[in-house]
Amino acid sequence: MEVFVTSLTIFVLALFVGYAVITKVPPLLHTPLMSGANAISGITLVGTLVTAGSQLSTFTTVLGFIAVTMATVNVVGGFLVTHRMLEMFRQEK
Repeated sequence: MEVFVTSLTIFVLALFVGYAVITKVPPLLHTPLMSGANAISGITLVGTLVTAGSQLSTFTTVLGFIAVTMATVNVVGGFLVTHRMLEMFRQEK
């Protein structure tokens, strides 16, 4: 039960911190900061893989899998947005 409460607490705190960080970035700076955010998301992805792989309980494994899925979507989406943004600045030949 202690593992469950600890894991749930970390998960909920991570949700709040992530939401607070994302909402504090002004829209004007969001796209230029996307590349840096992708690096941070990559680190998050490694952390979620460790969490999912530790198999402390079934609940932590499921939460880890959800976190891996969400972090992967975030990284791939960030790279797609960055690539699209950079395409807008390329000169046509």
